[in-house]
Amino acid sequence: MRHVTNNGRPALDDRGPIIEAPAVLFEITGLDWEDPVLRCYGDAGKIPLYASKFSERSIVPPFKYSYGGRLRQLLGVDQLGWIADVLRAKPYTKSGWISLTVPGEQPDAVPCLTSLAFRLRAGRLAMTAAFRSQNAFTSYLNYVPLRGVQSEVADGLMVGCGSMRIFVDVPHIYVADSATVGRILRLSERDGLGAGDPAPSPDVEPAPSADLAAPVR
Repeated sequence: MRHVTNNGRPALDDRGPIIEAPAVLFEITGLDWEDPVLRCYGDAGKIPLYASKFSERSIVPPFKYSYGGRLRQLLGVDQLGWIADVLRAKPYTKSGWISLTVPGEQPDAVPCLTSLAFRLRAGRLAMTAAFRSQNAFTSYLNYVPLRGVQSEVADGLMVGCGSMRIFVDVPHIYVADSATVGRILRLSERDGLGAGDPAPSPDVEPAPSADLAAPVR
């Protein structure tokens, strides 16, 4: 959110005006719903909705696609099963890439998460997730289920999870959320949080929940 706020410029989106920033690449070494930053500032009420996007094979409204379906039955292929087979056969391979897009599909149904890559390195499973676009305000609601996908594949291979690399081509926030984003950033400054710093115990007042009718990505 700070990257978008500090480096973004006004732009447009089908769901309203946005602030759009340059592409970003970063790594997450560990993440779950008990993460202290998420407990302080996250919206727990949205966790089941976003988790279902990754676990259910059918489309869950208000989303226009299902990551669960695209990971496990895209064009009839269980892509996570395919990845596991590839890595078992060739643990050194760099070919463990899967796509979540389909050529020629409706433009408004093209998923924000476009591809995943899996690599076995030093006895652990590393994963790269590429997003064509990402709402920085709600990005954590996608990242934690993604870590679950990584753990699922790692468990099947009987290895531990390595880092999760995230590439976002167009990180952004919606102007409608900018006041709440600003409040979260001010709270993090008050708590002395910087890159890589731990959060305090979750005793601060949480940020107000966004309306579920607001844009989701």
